[in-house]
Amino acid sequence: MAYPEPLERLIEAFERFPGVGRRTAERLAFHALRDAKARALPEVLERAVRETRLCSECSNVTLGDPCPLCSDGRRDASTICVVEQPRDVEALERAGVYRGRYHVLMGALNPAEGSDEGSLTIPRLVARVRAGAVAEVILATDPDAEGEATALAVLEALERAGLAPRVTRLARGLPAGSAIEYLHRGILEDALDGRRPVGRPAGRGRGASA
Repeated sequence: MAYPEPLERLIEAFERFPGVGRRTAERLAFHALRDAKARALPEVLERAVRETRLCSECSNVTLGDPCPLCSDGRRDASTICVVEQPRDVEALERAGVYRGRYHVLMGALNPAEGSDEGSLTIPRLVARVRAGAVAEVILATDPDAEGEATALAVLEALERAGLAPRVTRLARGLPAGSAIEYLHRGILEDALDGRRPVGRPAGRGRGASA
């Protein structure tokens, strides 16, 4: 028996979210139907879309442009910490271990989920480095396969543009396969203090065979 058409459309809408399959989408849809509080979701979603935007400098989600972090003259503008998602900025800010600027890529390289280099904000980062006195770019993508591929894509984009800031990666003290947003202050502080210069992996130089 097929679901009523409005319910089916709601399920399909939930399925569009990353990592949400059919069964999870069905559970979310039925929860929305039976929970009175969940019925406020359309209004909340519409307001979030209407009132938030991406910062024109760092691409973080914000109400005003530029965002409060980019507007803070006390922060070190010569250092840019590159993260995957706005939640990674929140994690680093909660830890209080970093006082430079950020750049949010709004995702990581994951072709299986439709995220390629063109869907990331790498060109904005290249423009920032080209325009400003940026001495260091810290690659703070997650220490998993997607994060490593994303970090390499950023490095290659800076090289193609002929830019040569110091590029570092968070220390390997980060647990493999973990996500920045779930790490506590001590781990993040050690990772920032122990960051290392980044170079192209062996065999990945220009002209190297695939």
